Amino acid sequence: MAVPSASYCLWRRPPLMSPPQPPPQLTPPSPSRIRRLCACTAQLSLSPVQQTISHIESSGIIACLRANTPELAFEAACAALGAGITVVLRQLIEDHPTATLGVGTILNAEDAQNAIVAGAKFLMSPAMTKDILSDSQDCGVLHIPGVMTPTEILSAYDAGAKIVKVYPVSTLGGTHYISALKKPFPHIHMVASQGIPLGLAGEYIAKGASAVVLSDAIFSKSAMAQCNLSEISKFAHIAALQGREAVDRRKRCL
Repeated sequence: MAVPSASYCLWRRPPLMSPPQPPPQLTPPSPSRIRRLCACTAQLSLSPVQQTISHIESSGIIACLRANTPELAFEAACAALGAGITVVLRQLIEDHPTATLGVGTILNAEDAQNAIVAGAKFLMSPAMTKDILSDSQDCGVLHIPGVMTPTEILSAYDAGAKIVKVYPVSTLGGTHYISALKKPFPHIHMVASQGIPLGLAGEYIAKGASAVVLSDAIFSKSAMAQCNLSEISKFAHIAALQGREAVDRRKRCL
């Protein structure tokens, strides 16, 4: 039979003849400590989906990994995580429990369920699929559907999407397209995806993207073919640094 757990607080009564003691002088907490406490309290009150969005936006970079074998995917993802990337599209849940790990490309409800069971914190798709969005919402997992036009953006948002992936952004106009979209939709979180070079990640964030998806910019075809983990680590470190700097600049401008 299980014994219910309980918390106890023990107070010791002072001696009856003790002289009265002056009240302790309390030092007010510093402003920086107050800000940290508020941030921690706000983080604890967020839902799992909101926590994932917060992590993505604070990182600024989603590293998208594609590999021919599970072993290569694992090694390449570990190299990126070790270099500072904190959002990776792959299943490394057990070895990196604090990282925000998601799965793409999700095209149907079956793929979504398999990814959710594996422990993915977010799902990414090239298009909007209501079944995937519904299943992910029921399970408390973030779904990032792909959108291209203003109509698709608004339709996905009205259907319940908390954040959308503008794809293929390079073909549509790059940073100028993101900037144009954010004017009528400043309240909708957007991730920029497709063909983004390493040097433009910060500009996309400056133009309004919550984060950018980097694939070949980190996991180049040559590095993946040769299993060149040092090169992957180098570019992942650069990407993580650029993402943090761009996010910090955005916060200062708010």
